[in-house]
Amino acid sequence: MSVGRFLVRRLLLVLPLLLGVLFFTFMLVRLSGQDPTAKIAGPTATAAEIELVRAQLGLDQPLFTQFLIYLGRVVQADLGRSWVSQQPVLQDVLERVPVTLELLLWGVGIGALVGIPVGLRAAFRPDGAFDQISRFVSLLGFSTPTYWLGLVMLLVFFYLLDLAPPGMGRLSLMLSPPPRITGSYLIDGVIAGDLEAAHSAFAQLVLPVLCIAIISAAPIIKQTRAITLEVLASDYIRYARAQGLEPAMIRRMALRNAATPVVTFLGTELTGLVGTTALIEYVFAWGGLGQWGLNAIITGDFAAVQGYVLALALFSVIVFLLVDLAVLLLEPRAGTRA
Repeated sequence: MSVGRFLVRRLLLVLPLLLGVLFFTFMLVRLSGQDPTAKIAGPTATAAEIELVRAQLGLDQPLFTQFLIYLGRVVQADLGRSWVSQQPVLQDVLERVPVTLELLLWGVGIGALVGIPVGLRAAFRPDGAFDQISRFVSLLGFSTPTYWLGLVMLLVFFYLLDLAPPGMGRLSLMLSPPPRITGSYLIDGVIAGDLEAAHSAFAQLVLPVLCIAIISAAPIIKQTRAITLEVLASDYIRYARAQGLEPAMIRRMALRNAATPVVTFLGTELTGLVGTTALIEYVFAWGGLGQWGLNAIITGDFAAVQGYVLALALFSVIVFLLVDLAVLLLEPRAGTRA
């Protein structure tokens, strides 16, 4: 199957999924019991003014009519306006997506660079000392609450050892942000030649990225080990050993066949860690999409909550689409079964 046809089939499957996400989020927000009209109108608003705001927002219409209106706006890239920031939701989302991606990709990338080799070595030498230690470390990472890890990092490295800056955003309060190009202060500082801002951004990144790397490495170690052990126990590996192939050749065969499920798991891990990143953003006052979305949920900002969930759904769709493409490249026969 050609890559173009493969993508078209995947995209056709995505459209009903996104429609379902939109409907589910819309109904969940409406049935949550929170009513933003009184907050938008202000504490001194009369009942008539509150009803006027409700009519302007379309909240006086039946739920199905409200959903159709909302769906029509989404198709036109209009996600509404946040009553907290008084900005279009789409603008808020686009401003914060690079901020969260910077944290998430660095953290999961480092977690994968550590977790995959550790899991592979543990699988090639099962029940040895290295395997036992790696399994214990993985279990410890699974058991550690995300917010607690962030607070401990700040306590140790900032308060006790004074080796890291305070968790107060992406840049020192004494510096001005570099010109916005990519949304990453580190990359933008390097591009603009503002090395002081780039150094400060890097220093602010270290602790939150380390937290995400630890949290992501734990399941990666466990799954890589389990997947590789299953491959090593397969019939064709047994046959290869019976034929007297060298251990290096057998390891290469195992790695090739374990690559597809490991890549698939990494995609799942990347999408699943978006919620974890939101907690890290709160602890370190990062100001990304996750922190913004949680604030929207707390304040009952309907449009912002719907935009946040839609952004997460689109992110998951894009990640799994890239994973499918990677699997197709690693295992072309997968395209014939799609």
